[in-house]
Amino acid sequence: MIPRALTPAAFAARRPGAPVRSFSRRTMGTSWSLQAVDAPVSAGEVVRRALDRVVRQMSQWEAESDLSRLNRAPAGEWHAIPPEFARVMAGAIAIAEASGGAFNPALGLLTERWGFGAAGPVATAPDIAPPDAPPDIAFDAATARVRRGAGAALDLSGIAKGFGADLAAEHLLASGVRHFLIEVGGELRGEGLQPDGQPWWVDVEPPPGQSHAPWRLALHDLSVATSGNYRRGFTDGGRHYSHSFDPRSGRPIVNGVASVTVVHRSCMIADGWATALSIVGPERGMALADAQGLAMQMIADGREYVSREWRAMLD
Repeated sequence: MIPRALTPAAFAARRPGAPVRSFSRRTMGTSWSLQAVDAPVSAGEVVRRALDRVVRQMSQWEAESDLSRLNRAPAGEWHAIPPEFARVMAGAIAIAEASGGAFNPALGLLTERWGFGAAGPVATAPDIAPPDAPPDIAFDAATARVRRGAGAALDLSGIAKGFGADLAAEHLLASGVRHFLIEVGGELRGEGLQPDGQPWWVDVEPPPGQSHAPWRLALHDLSVATSGNYRRGFTDGGRHYSHSFDPRSGRPIVNGVASVTVVHRSCMIADGWATALSIVGPERGMALADAQGLAMQMIADGREYVSREWRAMLD
């Protein structure tokens, strides 16, 4: 699969024969890696600082992050948030609205009760009644302020890793690094070209136990994110509970979706939409992806679905 559009400036700035330097470290409870063409030794530090900024602002595992302090504050009060936090909130609210509430950044109390938050895993599924209404977070983009509704707590784990890849990419570009592949916890963004003129090729592997052939993507100024319900979860009484929640029921999804992969210029948008589309399931997910112009691949109940934009990348 190749991009619908190529970037002439990237080809003009290609560095034939230049070395590719590799970096990797830990972040957000996972790892990040970078492959960068002719990069200085400081490139790894550029990425680390960008990702540390995301953690300080948006981690629910860091007690003194902006997000954690907001979740501890009384409900109903407005709180100012930093610019990066505001960018993620704007993206989260836009996806929430476009998906009809399938993506909801206010499920932090639920994810904690089900063992997917800072308190750590649980051994048994909690007995929680469906909510009368989905938890609500208000966001004022003009003033970069957030207000938490009663029964709501922020959880940006469905979009923050993608934003981390974007922020690291922006900082690398600003530092003069033009050609690279950055990966944060499995979400990837590729900029420019390899020294031989090839794009950054990455494979989208099927979930374990699925027989579908892998797709190979050319990440030339593009990002890819996958939401896989096999990645995080626990089993209780012979039933597997995934980390993806349906905001309407307040429980992990049971729609047969094993994975959703989205390709987009923005890794944050790809990450958030992969989460949202895994919630709505195949039929509505296909309609939403086509309506939003998203390149999406979904595997559900052993069947593969691809959107119009995904197929267009094959031409």
